[in-house]
Amino acid sequence: MAKHPVPKKKTSKSKRDMRRSHHALTAPNLTECPHCHAKKLSHHICPSCGYYDGRQVLAV
Repeated sequence: MAKHPVPKKKTSKSKRDMRRSHHALTAPNLTECPHCHAKKLSHHICPSCGYYDGRQVLAV
């Protein structure tokens, strides 16, 4: 039967948490639509008015 590698020492809470330092969630960057002033994602069509880059792309 093959032996599996096992950690020799317990990983401390500090080391464990340092490894997880990049796991945090970030809030989406919302910008104001220049046409209807609603919040929208950058480089996306506005869900309230359907405008993108100064012209209507989606009929809402």
